[in-house]
Amino acid sequence: MAEQTTGNLSPEELEQLEAVVQQPEALQALIDDLEGSSRRKRQLAAHVVQLLSTQKPELLDPYISQLIDALERPEAQTRWEILDACSMLVEKHARAIGAAYAAAEEALFDEDSATLRLAAFRLLTTWGSTERRRSEKVWPIIDEAIQCYHGDLEYRDMLICLHSFATGKIDGHVAGELAGRLHFDAENGKGAYLRARSSEIYDLLVKRFRLENPQKRARVVSKALDDDLEDDE
Repeated sequence: MAEQTTGNLSPEELEQLEAVVQQPEALQALIDDLEGSSRRKRQLAAHVVQLLSTQKPELLDPYISQLIDALERPEAQTRWEILDACSMLVEKHARAIGAAYAAAEEALFDEDSATLRLAAFRLLTTWGSTERRRSEKVWPIIDEAIQCYHGDLEYRDMLICLHSFATGKIDGHVAGELAGRLHFDAENGKGAYLRARSSEIYDLLVKRFRLENPQKRARVVSKALDDDLEDDE
C-alpha cells in the first residue's frame, strides 16, 4: 500500500484496511458496519471503504447496493466517504452507480457540509461524463450547483470536476450550456485560478464541440428521458 495513502491513518484504521484486503470475511463485516447502529463504526467503515476504493476497488464490486444504501445514513462523513468510493467505481459500474443519483442530488445541496457537497458534485460529474444521456440528466443540477457555490471555497475543486466532465462523453447541448455558464469567468473571473481554470474548460469545449457563441441556459430534462434513464440504471 502506498505510504502517502496510509500514512495518516490511525492504527485502528490501518489494521482494518489491511484486514479487509486479506480476508473476505473482514470486508463483509466492514460492509455490515455501514448498516449498524453505531455512528462511530459507520464512519470508520466508510473511511476504510473509501481508502479501499482507491487501492483495490474491485473488492467492492459485490457490495455496490449496500454502498448506495449507506448514502441514507444521517451523518455527513459516512455519506461523503461513500460518495467518493462510488465515484471510483463509476468507470466499471456506471449503470449500477446510477442508483445513487437521488442521494447524490440531495447531498449536493446539503446546507451544513461543504465536503459532502463536493463529494456529491464529483460523483454526479463523473457519472454524467460516461454517456450523453447521463450528461443531460445531471446537467441541470450541476448548473444549479455552479451558481449556488460559485463563491465558496469548494468551487475551486468543483472546477477540477468540471474539467473532467468536459472531457467525457457529454451531449453537445450540455457542452454548449456549460461553456456559456463559464464564459464570463473565463474572461473576467476574480482571481487568477478561477479565470485560468474557467478559460481552460471553456476553450476545450469550444474547440472540441466547435461551438459558436455558446449561451448559458439550464434545460429541463424531459419525463421521457428520465424514464429511459431509469430503465438503463
